[in-house]
Amino acid sequence: MTARGRIVRRTAALVFVAVSALLGACSRDAHPYRLADVSGHLPNLDFTLTADDGRPVSGDSFSGHTAFVYFGYTHCPDVCPETMARLMQVIAKLGPDAKNVRILFISVDPARDTPQALHAYVDAFDPQHAVGLTGTDRQIESIARRYRVAYQTEQRDPDGGYEVTHSSAVYVFDARGRARLLATDNDAPDVIAQDVRRVIEETR
Repeated sequence: MTARGRIVRRTAALVFVAVSALLGACSRDAHPYRLADVSGHLPNLDFTLTADDGRPVSGDSFSGHTAFVYFGYTHCPDVCPETMARLMQVIAKLGPDAKNVRILFISVDPARDTPQALHAYVDAFDPQHAVGLTGTDRQIESIARRYRVAYQTEQRDPDGGYEVTHSSAVYVFDARGRARLLATDNDAPDVIAQDVRRVIEETR
């Protein structure tokens, strides 16, 4: 990872910690979630992208579903597969409540992440609940700005490979498309499932 990439990651982490602390302090009494409560602090689920089956989709396409939104890429060597595996554990812990949950894996590497590549990737984890989403550079940049996601493409190596430094938080949107929670890689599947179950119950 380059020095610039490390700075991007550290900056994103510091911003996240500061925002999470502020939101937690403001909402602790009214909403005692164990995850960061971002209700009212981030925009509703809104985007226009291409799904892993080649169809154009928008945020409205997932109306009625509680959505885990994660920004990653299929060539990610560690954080992305670890996050997806953790979300699979959350899905399992939700039991019957998982039927209306979707994992939206939004690529920050649209140059390599074609719909076909994304389809193979998300299907390897969960073909029932996971959906891969990609788009043009401008579309990805727009949605990343909307949800304050930082990412940076690293310098290509001589073999043509490269990594993308990116934020690793998972956003939780309720069935009405409202941003509700933010989970990090420090949050255990049990904790995420507990809070997500509450969000599901509140929007039934």
